[in-house]
Amino acid sequence: MGEADVESRLVHSLAISTAKPSQHFPLSLSFQRSAFASWIKENINKRECCFFEKGVREDVCKCGYAKTDHVDEAIKPEDFTGESWDRHRHIHKVPTDAFGEISFGGLGQKTGKYARVSTDTSPETLYELLTEQWKLSPPNLLISVTGGAKNFYLKARLKNMFHRGLIKVAQTTGAWILTGGTHAGVMKHVGQAVRDYALSSSMQGQIVAIGVATWGVIHNRDALVNSEGCFSAHYLMDIKSQGRLSCLDNNHTHFLLVDDGTQGRYGVEIELRSRLEKYISGKHLGNKDSGLTIPVVCVVLDGGPGTLNTIYNAMLNGTPCVILEGSGRIADVIAQVAELPVSRVTIVLIHQLLKKFFGQEYEMFPDLKIIKWTKMIQDIIRMSHLLTIFTVSEDHHGDVDVAILQALLKTSRTSESLGMDSWKRQLELAIAWNRVDIAETEIFTEESQWRSSDLHWAMFSALVGHKPQFVSLLLENGVSLRDFLQDEDTLCELYKKMPSCFFLRKLAKRVNSSTRSRRPAIGIRPRAYSGEMISMTHVSDEVRHLLGSFTQPLYPPSSTTTHLNMSVEDLSLSVTQRDLGRDLFLWAVVQNNKELAEIAWEQCRDCISAALAASKILKKMAEEGGDADEAEDMQELANHYEKHAIGVFSECYNNDEERAQKLLVRVSPYWGKTTCLRLALEADDKSFVAQSGVQTLLTQIWCGELSVDNPVWRVLICMVFFPLIYTAFLIFRRDEVIQRETEKNEEIKTVEKVTGITSDLSVHSNRPSMRRLNPLGNWSRLVYLYSSPQVKFYWNIVSYFAFLFLFAVVLMVDFQVTPSPAEVLLYIWLFSLVCEEVRQLFHDPDGFGFRKKARMYINDLWNILDVLSILLFIIGLIFRLTTELFYAGKILLCIDFVVFCLRLMAIFTISRTLGPKIIIVRKMMMDMFFFMFLLSIWVVAYGVAKQGILIHNDNRLDWILRGAVYEPYLIIFGNFPANIDYAEFQIDSCSMNGTDPLKPKCPVLNENQTPAFPEWLTIIMLCVYLLFANILLLNLLIAIFNFTFQEVQDNTDRIWKFQRYELIKEYHSRPAAPPPLIILSHLYLFIRNMVLCRPPIVSKEFKNKLPVNEEEELLSWEALMKDRYLLSTQQEQSQSMERRILDTAQKVTTIHDRLEREEETGTDAVEKRLARLEEQVIQSARALQWIMDIQSLSHTTDESPDTYVNTSEKEDGFHVNARQFNYPGSKLTRFPVPEEKVNPGGRTGITGRGALTRLGANLNVDLVFEGYVDDCRNTDNAWVETTVLNIHLDRTSQVMVDINNLLVSKHGCFQWQEVSGKTNLGANQREFLRQVAELHNRKF
Repeated sequence: MGEADVESRLVHSLAISTAKPSQHFPLSLSFQRSAFASWIKENINKRECCFFEKGVREDVCKCGYAKTDHVDEAIKPEDFTGESWDRHRHIHKVPTDAFGEISFGGLGQKTGKYARVSTDTSPETLYELLTEQWKLSPPNLLISVTGGAKNFYLKARLKNMFHRGLIKVAQTTGAWILTGGTHAGVMKHVGQAVRDYALSSSMQGQIVAIGVATWGVIHNRDALVNSEGCFSAHYLMDIKSQGRLSCLDNNHTHFLLVDDGTQGRYGVEIELRSRLEKYISGKHLGNKDSGLTIPVVCVVLDGGPGTLNTIYNAMLNGTPCVILEGSGRIADVIAQVAELPVSRVTIVLIHQLLKKFFGQEYEMFPDLKIIKWTKMIQDIIRMSHLLTIFTVSEDHHGDVDVAILQALLKTSRTSESLGMDSWKRQLELAIAWNRVDIAETEIFTEESQWRSSDLHWAMFSALVGHKPQFVSLLLENGVSLRDFLQDEDTLCELYKKMPSCFFLRKLAKRVNSSTRSRRPAIGIRPRAYSGEMISMTHVSDEVRHLLGSFTQPLYPPSSTTTHLNMSVEDLSLSVTQRDLGRDLFLWAVVQNNKELAEIAWEQCRDCISAALAASKILKKMAEEGGDADEAEDMQELANHYEKHAIGVFSECYNNDEERAQKLLVRVSPYWGKTTCLRLALEADDKSFVAQSGVQTLLTQIWCGELSVDNPVWRVLICMVFFPLIYTAFLIFRRDEVIQRETEKNEEIKTVEKVTGITSDLSVHSNRPSMRRLNPLGNWSRLVYLYSSPQVKFYWNIVSYFAFLFLFAVVLMVDFQVTPSPAEVLLYIWLFSLVCEEVRQLFHDPDGFGFRKKARMYINDLWNILDVLSILLFIIGLIFRLTTELFYAGKILLCIDFVVFCLRLMAIFTISRTLGPKIIIVRKMMMDMFFFMFLLSIWVVAYGVAKQGILIHNDNRLDWILRGAVYEPYLIIFGNFPANIDYAEFQIDSCSMNGTDPLKPKCPVLNENQTPAFPEWLTIIMLCVYLLFANILLLNLLIAIFNFTFQEVQDNTDRIWKFQRYELIKEYHSRPAAPPPLIILSHLYLFIRNMVLCRPPIVSKEFKNKLPVNEEEELLSWEALMKDRYLLSTQQEQSQSMERRILDTAQKVTTIHDRLEREEETGTDAVEKRLARLEEQVIQSARALQWIMDIQSLSHTTDESPDTYVNTSEKEDGFHVNARQFNYPGSKLTRFPVPEEKVNPGGRTGITGRGALTRLGANLNVDLVFEGYVDDCRNTDNAWVETTVLNIHLDRTSQVMVDINNLLVSKHGCFQWQEVSGKTNLGANQREFLRQVAELHNRKF
């Protein structure tokens, strides 16, 4: 097995490669289509009729297809008298002949995938077709859109909200949209939503709209038929000529065309679609370890009775439904009664609503159907946890996507027992959908109480799934990084689950190399590759490689034994020493994840070091990476964190300069025990180093213990006349501190004297820890003066000038065969310089290592000049000591003197004025080299042509180069040759045959000894050459220099400040004595370090380890400054021009929506008021009718049945099961009984109305009781209610006269009757009369 193969297997085993084998070995398109066709033929079938029997028309079978569409075996003779056509027996399955890709043409050339499938195709096969063959990612949500199949009108605002919300929920959650797939009704609206929003957005490829349609009703379906598949099939949407058929919608992405072998029958796909939805809802959401299944939601627009059945069945299966109020018909009917109690949803109310929303279609509905629908609507309302009504109103500004997701969460909340499991399921759904807004409003409420440990799984899922908003939300709601990342195994798992990136590839190589380096023991079989092979040690090694070898490992390796022997206290201490925010920040940075890194950076304790370390890591990865785009992103993120570091440090420096400078040089235990300043230098963060706070620190180090306010001339005078330091001529830093403390104490005493109150500051100043500093002693002042890097630098300049002066004297005056004392002193001086260069090379206080230190040494231009000058001097010295090469040695030494003089420019780097100019000179030198290449083309071109024209066969190489290169070069500077012009030509200035080595060869001459070359040509060539060389190219060089100056001028100050650090550090570590006396210091260092083996002296100016308490206090203060910086950054962003433009645009949109809403709701408000007035009139009429009926004591009353409806709903009654639409525990439909038609006295065993005149209450007036009567005629759905009146009247009263008149007018319908205990009466009547007798103290 090859190394590359091993590495790829390893990457896959570490769970860091998400690519499939097909991505590694891409197959040809024709092969893929052939394999797809083979799979379709093996797994997908269609249905066709195998027995032709004429139907209504002679040439059309009962299956709906024409006779010509049948196979020959299906057509029987005309005298065939066998069996008749049966749909179950005469339609069989055959391999499908319609599949592939469909192209709709037109604008945009929309394409999709389709397949003709049988009605009994298993949902497993269809799901495999969608995910494996059509390469769809498994959904996180299934949205089943149903409703009106005919075109209907949607108001503009509702239409826009539906389109926007549907696409938003599909994009954010990764949902599949399932519809009927035809270009009509609600399916058309879904297609328009996909077209209007998905195709115009950057996420257009993520919208999946699957149409499940009936094959037999598709118009122009013949274009889709091809037994080998169509790639692609050109489908024509001919809506005008489709007739009763339907065209496919061109905005859907996939089509499942369900075939039952018939043509023209709608609704064939309903059963298969239902089974597919149920199967998908049983699949695991995300990975198999998840306990969640894919949620399904039904969205309803418009619709008729069939849609009502769909809603009812969906809710019985536990599928939540979202109904859009205002979309029309059955959706509006349900929306109107959704908030009412079930007892108020009466048949009369449903009649009214159906008539209102269905219009003329209402007249075709039979009464029994309406009763059935009323019962279904009542049952739907009872399942309120599955029903969500989306209302577009003035006080409701929600979106459809929010309503859909809230419906699912509401279902989840009520489907399980209230508690943590319910909340966890909702949170899992929200994370899978990546909808943090839903989690904020629906999950993290006051009702839910979360512990940090309860949310660890969610935090891990949000991090691995790259959901930064959820990470922030979880941190805000109680997740503790200390608890979450306490175990390194969690962090290791995060690295294993990291998405494919440059760091992961490098980590895989490191793990692979470490695996190969381990040799398995003899007889032991090596373990197979597994995810356990990755460890934090590998991560630590790779991060250290990116940060630099000068850092310590961030995750030190620890053996298993060590872990076993650690106590709980030790373990907690080790966790405390870790910055868990750093761990998360580093994990996000190495994968170049800006959003997660930003969140984690806010959790870091040492935020400045973290930002600078991120800049270093990202720039290193960008340098090593091969992908240009990825490298550009890394560089951009590195600059972003450099700005963060600058912002926080500026905030710190403005608050407290002394603390801010401590932050720069303190050893950071969280980032490899290095410093912020070192990280900034290694990351090449010039802008950070160029800050005033950093430069102030460098200036203080440069001046040493001397005050930074001392003028240079005073320092120079004190270098020579050092007794002046004992006066006030030169100020030391200690003197400034003492002076400030004295002034401060004087101010405190003044305040105490005036106020009479003892200040706390004076109490603190008297403590032993706050004692006043003592002035410097005489010896200390002298030591501090000459150990200052500034003074060392000035002495070295003086020494270097003296060295050059001695060198020049030796070369020009005293260069003898035998070295003179001055020359010997020069050699000693040079030896001291060599020793200093060696000391600089091996001096490594930062722990870079010799290899990196040597690389850094060579990368410095001044060090290159030092090495070059020393090498030339040594070679020249060797030549000079030999007699044969004595003069050559002097020449080399003279050249070496030039190099030493060039090295003198290094002294200007410390100057604020001349230092940046040195950088500009270096840039211009690079430009000049490229210009010289361009100039050399013209010089050589003109020189060779001129030499060839003038001189014939000159074999002297030196004169050839002189004529072809040197003379054309001199022409640029005005030295014109005399041999190109007849008037200036002199034959004495040249040699005829080229025999004189001091003269050039003469041009070709004529017989009269005059030049034979064409004068006009040489002059024209010279003019053209001067035109291009002198005018064009030289002005081009000036323009290049000007451009370089303008470009570099803005950055020279920043670059100079960055390079200033190395010069300051060099002279800070340099011995105080200048060359050649410095050799004594080198001798001391050699004896101390090499002979006595004493540890080197550690300086705290560049690297200072603080005590633990001071470290904690400093980091707490830094965190406070970071919060201030983030707050100021947010304020700047909110006040930026871009933000203001966005806010203005949002306000304009809001105003526009409000105007549209008011325009739409204006007419609606009037209609509602009229409807309310009409309802009040109807109620008044009913009340008057009731009064009239009571007065007339009519036997047959037409009161509205809903007047007698008991408004108290008893859900726990013993006959509740009688109200269900299906028999309990069964799917068999029973007699549809709405709530108002259920006998309140219980079941009687008889259904329907029986012998009574109507369903519900049948009013019967007997003679002191009102209500239900246990009559023998009662049924389950019809019963008797009686009103018993006991009226004692005088026979001569007017009422009796009226009653008698009524008896006469009714012609015997009413009559008086005397009753006694022996009268044949009903049981209820006897009981009523007994109660009347008791009222009058009579016996009955």
